[in-house]
Amino acid sequence: MDHLTWQRSSFSGDGSDADVIEIASEGDFVYIRESHNPDLVVTTTRAKLNAWILGAKDGEFDHFVGL
Repeated sequence: MDHLTWQRSSFSGDGSDADVIEIASEGDFVYIRESHNPDLVVTTTRAKLNAWILGAKDGEFDHFVGL
């Protein structure tokens, strides 16, 4: 996974030492990890991530963050 380019959200705050979610992609696969534990990586597909993002935009997961 060292060859992947990991991206953080601009909403993650300032500083490179912040514990944040990072995401990378290669082909049809998308990889998600937490910066404080980079060896633990969740793998999914672009289609599944797209469905999740659309659900998040629609408010399906708002109850998890107490909005």
